[in-house]
Amino acid sequence: MHKEFTIRGAKAGKHVICEKPMAVSAQDCREMIKACDDAGKMLSIGYRLHFEPYNQEMMRLGQKEVFGKVNKIDASNGFIMGPQTDPSIWRLNKELAGGGSLMDMGVYVVQGARYVMGQEPIAVTAREEITRPDLFDEVEETMFWTMEFPGGTTATCKTSYNGGGNHLRADAEEGWFELSEAYRYGGMRGATSKGKMTFPQVNQQALQMDDFAYCIMNNKPTRVPGEEGLKDLKAIEAIYRAAKSGKRELV
Repeated sequence: MHKEFTIRGAKAGKHVICEKPMAVSAQDCREMIKACDDAGKMLSIGYRLHFEPYNQEMMRLGQKEVFGKVNKIDASNGFIMGPQTDPSIWRLNKELAGGGSLMDMGVYVVQGARYVMGQEPIAVTAREEITRPDLFDEVEETMFWTMEFPGGTTATCKTSYNGGGNHLRADAEEGWFELSEAYRYGGMRGATSKGKMTFPQVNQQALQMDDFAYCIMNNKPTRVPGEEGLKDLKAIEAIYRAAKSGKRELV
């Protein structure tokens, strides 16, 4: 749906905010970007956390190397589908969902590691785990992966439909910084090796929509363009390849 309606919106002369993950493949992302470029319309992806103060602080601390070079990142995001889960729900239908926990919840983890570093991963290793094959016969239940960044930094990551997790942590040369509630719509919590983070809780999506309106009215580029969604899909595709091959895959 994301690809179809983004392209339809662009052809109808509309600027577009598309939810994440942007599409089910990197090639679809490229076609969406081209359609909006051809129409002269702006495309923004629903990365609300780029407008959220705690996550913005993680970006600043990592990218500015406030605690020195980041050596490793640890991140996870997931929830438990209970025993009474209806097997017909869209999340378990690959045609509707495009994938399982990696596409749904893991995109936050890929994003988190990327925006802490301000860099793109160069390679990944990964493995898939399924403990409930009766439920997860089309999409992945749990995925573990490691992303390698330029300079040797690694991100150890997990996403799951059979386990909780909502954190983002970076260990650097001279300290650490983390969010213990990283990706939710509210109730964010964070700390560093120097003390607790204290920022206001905000309406993340309202801030993104206000910013997008400002960008449109002032002909300014959005901070979360279609290219940002494409970068995530390139990493996600590499994770799927690595889980299938059992080998290190380039992004």
